[in-house]
Amino acid sequence: VERRGRALGILGSVFAIAFMIGPFIAGVMLQYFSWNVLFLINIPVVFLLVGWGYIILPSKRMEEKLKFDFSGVILLGIILSAFSIGINNIRLDHLYDSLTSFPVLPLFVVAGILTPILLMLEKNTEFPVVNVKLFNSRQVLLVGLIAIGLGLFQSSIVYLPKLAVKLFDVEPYRASFMLLPVVIAAAIGSPIGGRLVDKIGSRFIISTGMLIATAALFLLSMIKRDVVYFYSAEGLLGLGLAIRASLSYIMLNEVPAKERASTQAILLIFISIGQLTGSALVGALISTPEKALAGYGYAFLVMGGISALLLILSFFLKGKKKEREQTHS
Repeated sequence: VERRGRALGILGSVFAIAFMIGPFIAGVMLQYFSWNVLFLINIPVVFLLVGWGYIILPSKRMEEKLKFDFSGVILLGIILSAFSIGINNIRLDHLYDSLTSFPVLPLFVVAGILTPILLMLEKNTEFPVVNVKLFNSRQVLLVGLIAIGLGLFQSSIVYLPKLAVKLFDVEPYRASFMLLPVVIAAAIGSPIGGRLVDKIGSRFIISTGMLIATAALFLLSMIKRDVVYFYSAEGLLGLGLAIRASLSYIMLNEVPAKERASTQAILLIFISIGQLTGSALVGALISTPEKALAGYGYAFLVMGGISALLLILSFFLKGKKKEREQTHS
């Protein structure tokens, strides 16, 4: 238990690198191949991981047999799919028309109707995929909101190479290399943050991360044609986003061992909702070519404001003493 933050920090570093290095790898591949090849890269990786996982992962059976929540998984899949498709069809230049159009409004209605049904169903399920009881905890609610914000900010990273192309007139594959400050900062920040969680608690790490992310997003919103400025803002953003380990740490502390997997799944759902929303937001703001640069500025400004609000919310998380008192072995 006393080294849990360190382990989660290493895992958080892997997640951060995996998410952020995608555009970087894509840029290298696009230099030599067409975009279709990007979808083939993962096939040998999958085969490698299946074989490797089969060899090294533990296979001890649980003493208590759990019933798989098929209805919960299906409903959750429909809700997230409807939300994803709907939000990606919103157009800010024709906001009212897009909101009331067929690809958007009906899908949002479906998601809105099925969400309370899912929550009611999960209350009466013995082994739910979404444990509704967890939301009685203020810690879990705060972590959920911060995780949505984390997903929002992560999604903006995907658009940084496009912004670099417009700002510095570089080729797309070269712009992908300009993501290195984010990747390096996140890779360094996650394990350091994880170690510090064990020593000083998660609240300080999350609040500091949100403060750094807020500063980075406001810097990016100013849209300056200065490479050093751009790299500095990217590095700060990478450091600010290295808080996933702390979020996982809190979620693990709030539940007993048998509920840890479902709790981490809930955290991932919150992050995914943020990523979907952020991608749609930035994509809609930069969809008009003549306003693209201004759109980037507005997008980062909005995200900076959200980050500032989440920074305030992070102060209401449990301090180190209370957190340690509730830590589950």
